[in-house]
Amino acid sequence: MDTRVLIAGAGPTGLTLGVELARRGIDLRIVDAATSPFAGSRGDGLQPRTLEVFDDLGVLDEVLSSGAPPAPLRAHVGGEYVGERRMVDPVEPTPGVPHPNPWVLPQWRTEEILRNRLAELGVRVEQGVELLDFQQDSAGVTATLSTGAVRAAFLVGADGGRSAVRKTLGIEFAGETDESIRMLLGDVQVTGLDRSCGHWFSSAEDPARGIALTPLPGTDAFQCAAPLPDGFEPAATLAALQAQLDEHSGRSDLRMHDLTWSTVWRPNIRMARQFRSGRVFLAGDAAHVHPPTGGQGLNTGIQDAYNLGWKLADGSAELLDSYELERLPVAASVLGLSAEILQRHVEGRADAHRRGPETNQLDISYRNSPLSHDERPDPGAVRAGDRAPDSPLRDENGEQIRLFDLFRGPHWTHLAFAAEPPATSPNVHAHRIPDGIARATYGVAPGTHVLIRPDGYIARITTTVPAQRA
Repeated sequence: MDTRVLIAGAGPTGLTLGVELARRGIDLRIVDAATSPFAGSRGDGLQPRTLEVFDDLGVLDEVLSSGAPPAPLRAHVGGEYVGERRMVDPVEPTPGVPHPNPWVLPQWRTEEILRNRLAELGVRVEQGVELLDFQQDSAGVTATLSTGAVRAAFLVGADGGRSAVRKTLGIEFAGETDESIRMLLGDVQVTGLDRSCGHWFSSAEDPARGIALTPLPGTDAFQCAAPLPDGFEPAATLAALQAQLDEHSGRSDLRMHDLTWSTVWRPNIRMARQFRSGRVFLAGDAAHVHPPTGGQGLNTGIQDAYNLGWKLADGSAELLDSYELERLPVAASVLGLSAEILQRHVEGRADAHRRGPETNQLDISYRNSPLSHDERPDPGAVRAGDRAPDSPLRDENGEQIRLFDLFRGPHWTHLAFAAEPPATSPNVHAHRIPDGIARATYGVAPGTHVLIRPDGYIARITTTVPAQRA
């Protein structure tokens, strides 16, 4: 076997999976057909749950220092300022939700941070290496790359909406591309425009159609988005973006320059019928593609990778079988949410720009997973399959720490509430938790044992010591 895991695709999903595997010492290769990393902002919104994942992966500090909260949007209609809007109202952190607000960071920068973390762990992305074909058998996968053949125990397709892995498997990608909705997108600098906020310009005759420009943290550029009228077929050029700005702003002093990325975007709402075939898995856009409304696509792909990584590292049939069972329903639900928010935009609804807590991905649960076992006769509000709540507590030196601090790392965590923790294996860290936290945070009685998965979800709640993984 040349490597244990071959990852096709080095976007946020593939890179997250690579970090997850590499920090466990799993041998892997990650290849990407593009000759250089992606250079655009595209998925620039990071949801609260993704920030928790990045905390665990050791990249959160750099993500926070490189990005910024969502900027308020100042709206101008017919040349008149009509008010300021916010996508979300900022929320104060709590012990249970330490990162409650979304964060803005251009996708290229998110990828760069993950790529650097992967390199720290000894793995480098092989750019310009294309997956041409593969065959699998009961023992592994033989892949043909543009640089030669490789034998791997597992293959993961994180290679985007046009996934060569998914197509080779022949898995249906159900859904539609809506050609009636098109948007001109680009990353561009604009002379004469205040960068302390975002801007919306539209005409008085059609206030729902205009151009939005939002500042991209860590750069001098704005992400520009302009819905296009029917029958209008521009190229994704600087001149086309400037024409949209001139038309909708009615101003001649705003000049665009230094366009670094642009595209004409169409809603593509699709999901694979299955996320696994034998030793081959799909994750991220290869498994589901979303409209950008709601900021769910990139984040859902990162959650796929975070769910899959520790299961591939273990390699047991029980864990590998659970990937599709857990992630496919989540992707379907999130896809529906993204489509609903897109429809609000199409209808020009006043609440189209607003985002509620349903987009933060903190309420994702795996209660129906075969890995979730709640042995209490009357389960409480916190149940097996839920994201494990956080809570402050004191260590043996009297210093305040969080349960999240105990969860951080590739291990399982055994919480013994007001009970003696058992002897554990190196892969399981056990802690005695004071009675007050048992009642206040987890709603469990003293003597309860809770086993936390490596991805921070509760695997088992029991009043007896649960079996532990080696």
